[in-house]
Amino acid sequence: MNDPKRLFDFPYYQLQQYPQKRALVTKYDGEWKATSTEEYIEKANMISRALLRMGIEPNDKIAIISMTNRTEWNICDIGIMQTGAQDVPIYPTISEDEYEYVLNHSESKYCFASCKEVYDKVKAIQTNVPSLKEVYTFDKVEGAKNWSEVLEQGKDDSNQEEVEKRMEAISEDDLATIIYTSGTTGKPKGVMLSHKNIASNAKHSAERLPINPGKSTSLSFLPVCHIYERMLLYMYQYCGVEIHFAESLDTISDNLKEVKPEVMTAVPRLLEKVYDKIYGKGAELSGIKQKLFYWAIDLGLEWEPYGQNGWWYETKLKVARKLIFSKWQEALGGNLKAIASGSAALQPRLARVFNAAGIPVMEGYGLTETSPVVAVNDIRDGGFRVGTVGKPIRDTEVKIADDGEILVKGPQVMCGYYKDQEKTDEVLKNGYFHTGDIGEIDKDGFLKITDRKKEMFKTSGGKYVAPQLIENVMKQSRFIEQIMVVGEGEKMPAALIQPDFEFVKEWGNKKNRNLPSDHKELVKNEDLIKRIQKEVDFYNERFGKWEKVKKFELTPDVWSIEEGHLTPTMKMKRKVIKEKYLDLYNRIYEHPNQ
Repeated sequence: MNDPKRLFDFPYYQLQQYPQKRALVTKYDGEWKATSTEEYIEKANMISRALLRMGIEPNDKIAIISMTNRTEWNICDIGIMQTGAQDVPIYPTISEDEYEYVLNHSESKYCFASCKEVYDKVKAIQTNVPSLKEVYTFDKVEGAKNWSEVLEQGKDDSNQEEVEKRMEAISEDDLATIIYTSGTTGKPKGVMLSHKNIASNAKHSAERLPINPGKSTSLSFLPVCHIYERMLLYMYQYCGVEIHFAESLDTISDNLKEVKPEVMTAVPRLLEKVYDKIYGKGAELSGIKQKLFYWAIDLGLEWEPYGQNGWWYETKLKVARKLIFSKWQEALGGNLKAIASGSAALQPRLARVFNAAGIPVMEGYGLTETSPVVAVNDIRDGGFRVGTVGKPIRDTEVKIADDGEILVKGPQVMCGYYKDQEKTDEVLKNGYFHTGDIGEIDKDGFLKITDRKKEMFKTSGGKYVAPQLIENVMKQSRFIEQIMVVGEGEKMPAALIQPDFEFVKEWGNKKNRNLPSDHKELVKNEDLIKRIQKEVDFYNERFGKWEKVKKFELTPDVWSIEEGHLTPTMKMKRKVIKEKYLDLYNRIYEHPNQ
């Protein structure tokens, strides 16, 4: 088979090039169960045959909603697309109202749901979705139809010829999927991606992956309903990489030790948590061990690629890797050749310290609308620069508009927003996708993201402030878990801060501060406010006078996806956060409470 052009070609390509006994591996009841490439294709064909018998026509829509990444997801994905229908992956923890909106907007005919929790949410709104005929679950759920019934219906292969006719009729420019973005504002938009959009992205991104085709293992845990992880699953199939699905976010450290992957993806928030955990353990050491630990970290924070720091630094680094960093590597399975970081800006200190530790974290950049990768770092051949998102991938043109906005042209740029020509026309102009991000390209072709165009604001003095830059610097403080810089139209920038409650508790115990355990009381504590002021003052030194955070208020809640502070990809919902803490905002700027 030639290069895969449509998404359902990837498993067939794998079968021919790198057939795997363990193509997809999921843990059920404490045991890893593998599906071979051959069985993967066989089951996908069963799904296709059943769907034809269930009356699915080309361009019908079928929703898949799963709490965790799992083998069944991939089988359904391929099975659905082979019929000429499109799948609509939905993020599992959004509200019932949002389920209803997406299922109605996409006019989904069937829905595959992972478990009881998702099934109950879909059932609660099913009567409001006239297009939805039936819901099937992957887990056995009492009273629910199971996906095994669909497989059973497709066992009889007498209509396989019809499936193949459908497949032949599908071109790479046809629509493959609709992904609803978890918007930070307003209703989610349905991003239409073609087979070519995602297939080209998988093949071009593979060129940046330093692994041995046919001989590597990956761990997948970022939600596959987002295009980032999903595109990587096709890329892994293309490269003959064994895909293991982590059980959940809570079990990642155990799963890493079991699977020992060469490659995985991460979002900066996860890397921050890993780093904080390691740092916390170092703080518990004493004497020479603690001194060595801090020495290694300080060394790591100065790291530059390609031995730029000279032989003496590299000599010390060898010692640090042997004594300290080897334990970090072990904790992550011991085999990692690449962690691809995306979805938000990575703090340069994290890129430095992980790479110094021999854990190659490569930051990339992309959007749902670009399937997603636009640019990504690559440790090989001088393709890595800390603080940038690397160089654009093959066939991708990136240019910077006069106002600093990043514009992208390439095979990965979406077909448009589903049923929304107006919003499509706002972002697709003269063949370029307008990203809404601000950036620059250095003389060597590396792309640097400086902010979100929509998030930059002007103070009443007319000065521009880029909040993300300030937030990323301030989040280096152990005391600050989340921070949102505010001040649009106000006289100065300020911030709403969620303290790292766990760390604050440890700090309080060490210093015998007798801090209140209730978060509402804790955020009013004078000692804590003074200590965080010290942190803010320290990091403020890096900014111009007009950018410095002049005042802040502490919030008593942990900012989370469930409570609506964050989108499913851990980005802040700025509008929501400001509304939740309007009283604190008004206190900062001495506005009367409205």
